[in-house]
Formats: sequence, C-alpha cells, structure tokens
Amino acid sequence: MTATTSDSPRLARAARRPFSGSLGKVLLPSSVLLLSVAVWEAVSRAGLVNEIIVPAPTAVAQELVGMLDESYFWEATWVTMAETLAGFAIGVVLAWALGTVLGMFEGARTAFYPIVVGFQITPRVALAPLFLTWFGFGLTSKVVMAATICFFPVLLNVMVGMQGVDPAARTLMRSLGASRWEEYRKLTLPSSLPLIFAGIKNAITLALIGAIVAEFVGASQGMGVLIKTLNFQLNVAAGFAVIVALMVFGLILYWIVELVDAKVVHWRNHA
Repeated sequence: MTATTSDSPRLARAARRPFSGSLGKVLLPSSVLLLSVAVWEAVSRAGLVNEIIVPAPTAVAQELVGMLDESYFWEATWVTMAETLAGFAIGVVLAWALGTVLGMFEGARTAFYPIVVGFQITPRVALAPLFLTWFGFGLTSKVVMAATICFFPVLLNVMVGMQGVDPAARTLMRSLGASRWEEYRKLTLPSSLPLIFAGIKNAITLALIGAIVAEFVGASQGMGVLIKTLNFQLNVAAGFAVIVALMVFGLILYWIVELVDAKVVHWRNHA
C-alpha cells in the first residue's frame, strides 16, 4: 500500500530525524554509553591512568557481578531504597499540599514563600549533622534528609503550575458558579499536572542523593556507608561498582515515575 498525501510530511520528518522514534531513543544513548565505556577501557588498558584511582570498566563489572551474590550488598540496597522512597513520599506529599495552599492563596504565598526559599538555599550538607543530632543515626535522619532535599522542586512546580492556568478558563469556571474546590479539581489540577510531574521526576533523583549524603555524614548501614568502607579499603573498583548500581537503581526509580506521568497525564501525548 502506498503512502497517502497526508502521510508524506510525517514520513519526510521521520526520514530527516532517524533517531526520533522509540528505537532511536534507545539506540542513541546506548551507543554513546558503549563508546564512552570503550574509550574508558582503552585508556585504562593503555596505562594512561592509575587503576587504583580509575579502574577499568571490566574490573568494575567483575566486582559488581560478584556483589550481586553477596547478602551485604542487598541489605545496604534495601536500607538506601527504603530511605529514598520514604523521604520521596513524605517530601512530595508535603510539597504538594503546601504548594497548593501557596498557589491558591496570595496571602499565604506572601507570608511563607520567602521562608521556604531561605530554607532551600541552606546547604543540605550543613543540615545533615543537625538532623543526626535530632533524629539519631538510624533510618529517620536519612528519611528527613531525603524529604527536605526533594521538597522544593515539587513545591515550586506546584505553585508555578497553578499560577499558569489560563485566566480566561478560570473566569469561565467562576462565571458558571464553580466552587473553589471544583475549580481546583476540574481546571487547576489538570492544567498544572505536567509541570508538577516534572518536579516529581526531579524529586526522585534528589531523594536518592539526599539519602546517600546523609549516609556519608553518619550511618551504620546503606550504600553510602558501603562506598565509604570500600574506598577506605582502597577497593576502588568495588566502590565504582556500588556507584554504578546506584545509577541503575536511580534510573529505575526515574523510569517508574515517568511511566506514572505518562499514564496520569495521558492527554499530553496526544496533543
């Protein structure tokens, strides 16, 4: 069957952009990653860098495969993922609730937003010892750290999303007698969801960073502790292996949130 006239522009655009499809979105980053790893391996084998400082990718892969059979690795993974997910959930819920209030009520925004910004610009590493003093060396301090570090992006995106609603649509809703709740549920929330999910996707990566930073400062379990221990032992290849595992786990969490985003904000894909 020949292509119709209406299909011609679409086919022409696809021909000009060979990597724009789903397959291209997989092949292009995979090719870049493989090329980078190949260059890294070649540099290591050529002896241009000290393997104690920068081990070869094959050595890192060997260490990672060996760790997958070790219980201590999965115990550390479980602790870090629990801290990350708990902190992410708490941070997103609180940020969404506060962002909604600040977005809907100008008085609340004027009163509280400068305080929130001031808290955001405070370095989290400086707060980590304080959290340890308040909440101890257990799980709670790591969850609080993860929650605080992922809080602001969601809060900001909720506020910006709500303020970016079409004023004409808002006026129409009010002229039809819609209550504030109906306006939020039927107009404000759907309009702001794309921007909110952009903040949530950023938040899941920041939550993982927050958990690792808190483990570096003070903890007895977790992948951050495992990285510190391996580096103190000068087992740099194993330390790199844990970092690679962290990257993989972070990508999985990000893709899960992205999948939820695609399901919830489904109308955006057909725009």
